[in-house]
Amino acid sequence: MADYLNYIGGEWVASATGRTAPNVNPADNTDIIGHMTLSSADDVQAAISSASEALKTWKRVPAPKRAEVVYKAYELMRERKAEIGRALSREEGKVLAEGLGEVQKTINILRFQAGEGARLSGYSRESEMPGNYAYTRREPLGVCAIITPWNFPVAIPAWKIAPCLIAGNTAVFKPSNLTPHTAKLTVQCFIDAGVPAGVLNLIYGMGRDIGDPICENPAIKGISFTGSNPVGQRCHRAGAVRGIPVQCEMGGKNPIIVLEDADVANAAAAAAKGGFGSTGQRCTATSRAIVHEAVADEFVALLKQHREAVVPGNPLESTTTMGPSVSQDQLNTVLEYMEIGKSEATLKGGGGRLTNGALERGFFPDPTIFDNVKPGSRIAQEEIFGPVISVLRVGSFDEAIDVANGVEFGLSSSLYTNDYAKVFQYVERIETGICHVNSPTMGGEAHMPFGGMKSTGIGGREMNEEALEFFTEIKTVYFDYTGAKREGNLY
Repeated sequence: MADYLNYIGGEWVASATGRTAPNVNPADNTDIIGHMTLSSADDVQAAISSASEALKTWKRVPAPKRAEVVYKAYELMRERKAEIGRALSREEGKVLAEGLGEVQKTINILRFQAGEGARLSGYSRESEMPGNYAYTRREPLGVCAIITPWNFPVAIPAWKIAPCLIAGNTAVFKPSNLTPHTAKLTVQCFIDAGVPAGVLNLIYGMGRDIGDPICENPAIKGISFTGSNPVGQRCHRAGAVRGIPVQCEMGGKNPIIVLEDADVANAAAAAAKGGFGSTGQRCTATSRAIVHEAVADEFVALLKQHREAVVPGNPLESTTTMGPSVSQDQLNTVLEYMEIGKSEATLKGGGGRLTNGALERGFFPDPTIFDNVKPGSRIAQEEIFGPVISVLRVGSFDEAIDVANGVEFGLSSSLYTNDYAKVFQYVERIETGICHVNSPTMGGEAHMPFGGMKSTGIGGREMNEEALEFFTEIKTVYFDYTGAKREGNLY
């Protein structure tokens, strides 16, 4: 059993509160993995002060040298992939293949971002005035808050921390209280890579205790958040009051559109993978299947077969294909939506909690399908974050696009068709930041931007080279090298 301490100023320290919270294995609530220190506003101030002091020297380190630390973290994570993947599966509940897959994605992200250290640059333009050199340069924001969720507890912290540090900022990192162990392992890679004391600080605690003290502190010059809409909007307000950049990646209600000419078997398999994989706990999970009525019966029958093939259980066992919800609270939310769905649509399988055998000790929802779902119903509009797929039947491509766009979120979507004229119409008309054609709604690559439209996203994309844009400010420079007085109007 481990203790999870704050990492402040290059040292592992417990909160002065003396309070802790257990880290519970969601597949077996009798398995206590460790205890996490619970921080206060005083701990937040200590972390921010440490980051502020370290900023003075870190921002003067050349970007390629800062990136060397990230590259070393990449090498260390690659060596520790199996250890981190198993820890992730035990703590968060992903099956081992998914846990290892997340770590591999993180490795790819760190490798790509490390290369960006040699590309951090502005540009030069010909000045309107002779003898004048006009150019731009990118400079760090300062001390940044990085606040991350439990569902991708390695990848999301890494894809924020890496560009944050490469850009010359220092960081105060608050992970989810449900995944302290993977947060520690992720930060340890950066520590062992040689990140200087104070540049990266890790602070544990409940959002209600330390969230506002982090976001409202005047020394924080940027906030990068991933999580729920209510909390993200609160972070955004806190930043707006002080006029600082805020980046929020929030909810999703991702549709897969299946037209009458589609390969229905492939579409059903993709919907099942996107809806039941990772227990539906992905922001890019497939929660809505918008299916042409001509193939809807076939689609639902195939989707039911995939549902029945799901093997819930211990995520570390090779035969398991679906792990638990991350916590009792999250399971309760999923079960509540299942009950709502029973009054709104036709239940085609699942609809409750799994309690047989060893599953009784975990937080296991039964993979669930609802058919004949109406576009305005709650299960079609609200993010559930569980293995629940709502099937909405439509009569045309135009209706499918309207239904797909008829939610507040806009993260990811997918279209299954062999009509390539429809493909380009879909790409033009769909209101999502990520579009898939004949592939599932989940997934993203390290060298491509990640983010959504509408209520899903605020403040720019993450991953790829655009990640550095959020963590830097542009300074415009005019250098007159004539040595002469300028005459005339200067605008």
